Amino acid sequence: MLKVENFYYELKLQINPAIEDLVAEIFFENFNCDGIVMSEETYKDLEMVSTTEGTLRVFLKNEYGNSFEDLKYDIENILDVSREEFLSRGLTEDELGSWEFTLEEKKSEDWSKKWKEQWTVTHVTDKVAVVPDWIEYSPRPDEITIKLEPGCAFGTGTHQTTQLCMKALEKYMKLGDRVADIGMGSGILSILAKKLGASYVYGCDTDETVIDVARVNADKNGVNCVFELGSADKITDKFDFVVANILHFVLAEIMPDLKNIMKNGAKMSLSGILDEKRQMVIDAYEKAGLELVEEIKQDQWTSFVVRRK
Repeated sequence: MLKVENFYYELKLQINPAIEDLVAEIFFENFNCDGIVMSEETYKDLEMVSTTEGTLRVFLKNEYGNSFEDLKYDIENILDVSREEFLSRGLTEDELGSWEFTLEEKKSEDWSKKWKEQWTVTHVTDKVAVVPDWIEYSPRPDEITIKLEPGCAFGTGTHQTTQLCMKALEKYMKLGDRVADIGMGSGILSILAKKLGASYVYGCDTDETVIDVARVNADKNGVNCVFELGSADKITDKFDFVVANILHFVLAEIMPDLKNIMKNGAKMSLSGILDEKRQMVIDAYEKAGLELVEEIKQDQWTSFVVRRK
């Protein structure tokens, strides 16, 4: 069949922002997805005046000339199956969001260039900045920069949950620490740990599609990290600092595994937690015998820095 590239599809899906990474993964795994915009924010006088958070914009290629109705039917079926799977794992209807969507056929354009226009340098702290790969930026002498091209792997430095972990790393990680990044996505937290002076950084993720992305990102930042397909329960090594930017219910489930990879006295940054779900994570780390060092908040998100006694 001839390739048809004269148009593409744009899908807008209503979700709970807390699970945007999981929902985005559905499209990368099941469709010919060219990219996803999680949210777009508008600022005036350094204050955010509007945001599209809660609406995923999904760009789908029309590579094989599928009809509009066929694609819509496939999307509905995949979303129905995925939603039932999430519900079976204990998520509620409210936690998932409505998943109502619109699908629009659009004439071909280099949407990726338009998408890049929304990105700029993100100053996470006074010392740390995340710079999109295509932007020329001159850092201050004492500023740490991380070069990334936002893509299929999650963790671009713009989301609050990622920034909360970055702030914890800057504040609590010590020079020479051995660091583990659980669910590392783009590798941004691993890269920052190495640039902050970690002696060894190990990252793992259960999504095989992000491993090569993280390795490329580490290379372009001139740091050496070890990235593997895997999860915390398979790790036998011990670390001085652990970062885990994962959904609240996953953090609760794997808390014993996270504790097991911490040295005595080690610290861990737990993020990916909506304010209303914080108690679930508190119960989990207290049950594991971990003690709170600091609770850090940003917008509607909470993170915890905890220590193994």
